[in-house]
Amino acid sequence: MRELLIGNHALARGAWEAGLRVAAAYPGTPSTEIIEALAGYPEVYAEWSPNEKVALEVAIGAAIGGARALAAMKHVGVNVAADPLMTLAYTGVNAGLVLVSADDPGLFSSQNEQDNRFYARIAQIPCLEPADSQEVKDMTMLAFSLSEEFDTPVILRLTTRIAHSYSLVELGERREVPLKDYLKQPSKYVMLPAYGRARHLVVEERRLKLAAYAETTPLNRVEWADRRVGVISSGIAYQYVKEALPGVSVLKLGLTYPLPEKLIRDFVNAVETCYVVEELEPFLEDQIRAWGLPVAGKELVPRVDELSSAIVAHTVGSRVAALAPELVSPALAQPARAPEAAAKAAAELPGRPPLMCPGCPHRGVFYVLKKLGLVVAGDIGCYTLGATPPLQAMDTCICMGASLGVAMGMEKARGPEFARRVVGVIGDSTFLHSGMTGLLDMVYNGSNGTLIILDNGTTAMTGHQDHPGTGYTAAHRQAPKADLEQIARALGVQRVQVVDSYDLEAVERAIREETAAAGPSVIIARRPCALLHKEKEAVYIVDKENCLGCRYCLELGCPALSFNGEQAVIDPIQCNGCGLCTQVCPAEAIRKAGEGNE
Repeated sequence: MRELLIGNHALARGAWEAGLRVAAAYPGTPSTEIIEALAGYPEVYAEWSPNEKVALEVAIGAAIGGARALAAMKHVGVNVAADPLMTLAYTGVNAGLVLVSADDPGLFSSQNEQDNRFYARIAQIPCLEPADSQEVKDMTMLAFSLSEEFDTPVILRLTTRIAHSYSLVELGERREVPLKDYLKQPSKYVMLPAYGRARHLVVEERRLKLAAYAETTPLNRVEWADRRVGVISSGIAYQYVKEALPGVSVLKLGLTYPLPEKLIRDFVNAVETCYVVEELEPFLEDQIRAWGLPVAGKELVPRVDELSSAIVAHTVGSRVAALAPELVSPALAQPARAPEAAAKAAAELPGRPPLMCPGCPHRGVFYVLKKLGLVVAGDIGCYTLGATPPLQAMDTCICMGASLGVAMGMEKARGPEFARRVVGVIGDSTFLHSGMTGLLDMVYNGSNGTLIILDNGTTAMTGHQDHPGTGYTAAHRQAPKADLEQIARALGVQRVQVVDSYDLEAVERAIREETAAAGPSVIIARRPCALLHKEKEAVYIVDKENCLGCRYCLELGCPALSFNGEQAVIDPIQCNGCGLCTQVCPAEAIRKAGEGNE
């Protein structure tokens, strides 16, 4: 039976069919749907871990214990998991272990573009790159076999366009893979220096075996066509090449580390001109050039942003068309037509800056922070939008959990008085991900800083996944609920306040008190995410007689608020009755519908 699946669901299906028993992840676009799908298979234990490092460690434990295991994360999550990953490459596995890295070319929902194929090279472990959902499923199943055959973790690298695009997938039955015996092997799993040195030799031997495998595996295949032009490609870039340059010969690489040197040499030598088309970094190209092979690549193909068939046609395709126009797709070969049309269409669209949702509980906190003129060290989540107009209240945003460290560094650089003007801002899920150690550092090293935890009771930006603070697991079963106040106090914070995010006066009072106080302090600004709170409050309306046209209400950046000429207007469809606007209106011109004579 065939079914239309996005890449992430195909991956979950492939892992299930391959006999997966344990899966762990921290949600992050474009990888989130993998665990959501796996949680629906009763044979699989699937969890949301507090962060990616823990997720990989859970998978490591399961694999050593004899069960096939998987850890999934977005590309920046692999940075968090890199510490156990590098040693895992030395220890190897018992049962198969697959690490899914979902990269995000184009930064659709990320803080950087990062090509995680380099992690495979650093760790010297295999990297597979599928090009459609069927390949995602097939390569997932193969990855477990390779992991066990070569005693290595395997990186399965997706990109956003693969993870979220649909294509047909042939479904199969689950293969029940028995638990492997667990053997106590300290020299393999306890990486003391003496054992580690010995295991490094094993890693080198394995790399050579994998390189030999890369030469013959059908994952790497040549698709011969016109031999005047050859293209080496992988992943989604392969699909763009096939569409833009249908007449050229192609070497499709499904295993991109280690690379098959002989296969690539033979291919380059068999064509008159060879190009390398890959997204982001010249990962393939650099190695091929290092072997002394004449190829062209990044001097034509952009090194930033997503590729597309049109980009391939207008870069490499223009060179190919000069030689043999029949090798280029006629529909895509028209010079610059597509970019011009796109630019014209874009110019006609109104600007739509990203905004917090109507009723978002974070909005009022950032409004107060801006009003007080504080320096805000921010973090990753919906609240990162506190950096955009009109709030513009955030000064820094580096990575998950970085707000506390950055605030601490500012304080140590500029002194305790400066610290009274600095606050760290972090979400509840992110605090549990990697904020707790930063708070412990503030306590331990004598900070006077203030941390505001924006607790909306979910991992909102990735689609409302649960975390240890929600009291529910990935399978929506009840679980012990982490108490943020108790955690802060247990880490040594003496001053902890809890305020209602919708109460601007209380929020401002708490911030003034804690930034003025000596020692580290925590403010928990609490309200459920507006998208989870289904009971809609009475909406607010504008009293036209009293509206001064001052536009103070627009400083909140609420999508429900706009101006019709000189007077404010509230869209009753978007308004969820949070009441923030009535708190900032100096003329008391905003009130709940039904409280007047209307």
